[in-house]
Amino acid sequence: MRTFMTASDLGDVNKAVQEALEIKKNRYAYKHLGENKTLLCVFFNNSLRTRLSTQKAGMNLGMNTIVLDVNQGAWKLETERGVIMDGDKSEHLLEAIPVMAQFCDVIGVRSFANFENKEFDYQETILNQFIKYSGKPVFSMESATVHPLQAFADLITIEEHKKVARPKVVLTWAPHPKALPQAVPNSFADFMNEADVDFVITHPEGYDLDPKFVRGAKVVYNQDEALKDADFVYAKNWSAYIDPNYGKILSKDMSWTVSAEKMALTNNAHFMHCLPVRRNMIVTDDVIESPQSLVIPEAANREISCETVLKRILEDNF
Repeated sequence: MRTFMTASDLGDVNKAVQEALEIKKNRYAYKHLGENKTLLCVFFNNSLRTRLSTQKAGMNLGMNTIVLDVNQGAWKLETERGVIMDGDKSEHLLEAIPVMAQFCDVIGVRSFANFENKEFDYQETILNQFIKYSGKPVFSMESATVHPLQAFADLITIEEHKKVARPKVVLTWAPHPKALPQAVPNSFADFMNEADVDFVITHPEGYDLDPKFVRGAKVVYNQDEALKDADFVYAKNWSAYIDPNYGKILSKDMSWTVSAEKMALTNNAHFMHCLPVRRNMIVTDDVIESPQSLVIPEAANREISCETVLKRILEDNF
């Protein structure tokens, strides 16, 4: 594996989960793989879990880790070709990337959708520039359209906590005050569609996701109906994908907030969210603080999902 953006990059996701669970038993077992190798984590956007878990995963594997926050301490970067650079951006990404590559062996990139140009976002322009011009293995630490390390961690968490062989997993839209990318729901759908689960997506009309991620999943526009008998409830907001409303907020309907009343419709389901979460918009206090909440174990598994990905990259490329 040289790049990591989708579930298909892992091959059989069920085998990948089992590999991750073995790594979790001894997360230092493969420390020799990263000896004298350097991991560069490039952040165009804010991060807490991704920054900490990716650094920790690299360290577990014996790698040196460098974190570059592009917005603090680096030159402002231009990302598009053909631009006359007479503004506040002093360096072009096409020069910055090969310079970065001189000092590392593997690159992780975090760069969110800007909602200014759907084609620019969904072509994963920035991430693909790193893949093309760095000459190094590259993985997404959440890019414009995907967050595969999160979805992989989510699947590991479901495997650890499921009580039936094929649990019902519901991805539900929930309200939020800001327009958020589709990256997390896209990747969650991508991974759930490859896993052995009964997967359902529920959201208001107008919030349909890109069909390449939804694939064969059941889509229900009635949240109460979707939540019935669920074993896992994954709450997440996202803005509209379908033109001409791409990146827009179409609804702040608080009836979609995941509450105790909503969870009572389920099969005593576990609650999941990628964090950070807007309490009492996405989910009520009592639900996120309940014994059925998995938000902390889920966050902890970010270290394991990243370590599994980095292990494969190191094994396959060095």
